[in-house]
Amino acid sequence: MTAHSANMLNAVVMIVCSFWAYLTPAYSSLTALIPAGFGIALILCGPGVKVENKIIAHIAVVLTFVILMLLIVPMRTAVYEGNTMSILRVGAMMITGFLAMVMFIRSFKEARRRREEGSA
Repeated sequence: MTAHSANMLNAVVMIVCSFWAYLTPAYSSLTALIPAGFGIALILCGPGVKVENKIIAHIAVVLTFVILMLLIVPMRTAVYEGNTMSILRVGAMMITGFLAMVMFIRSFKEARRRREEGSA
């Protein structure tokens, strides 16, 4: 899996889970759409990540990290309330976010290795 595909998977999961939560009658708060906003921003970063644009890739990493940190509170709440569906939704967003972070780090290391080999 590439950083680009992991980023897109993360973005799509965030958008889908966000709208799923928003359409759930018990949680129809606008705050449920916050991950969708991040997902849309990550989709907009997608073309830059695909061509390994350093600045855009770092913006995508920061957005991914921020959403991962922001998802801690909803996860704690879902676990405390014992809401299995919320745990599933937030867990899916956290897992794909973590996967995207791992793939970004791998791609950054690979780019550094290629750059160092090219300058040697």
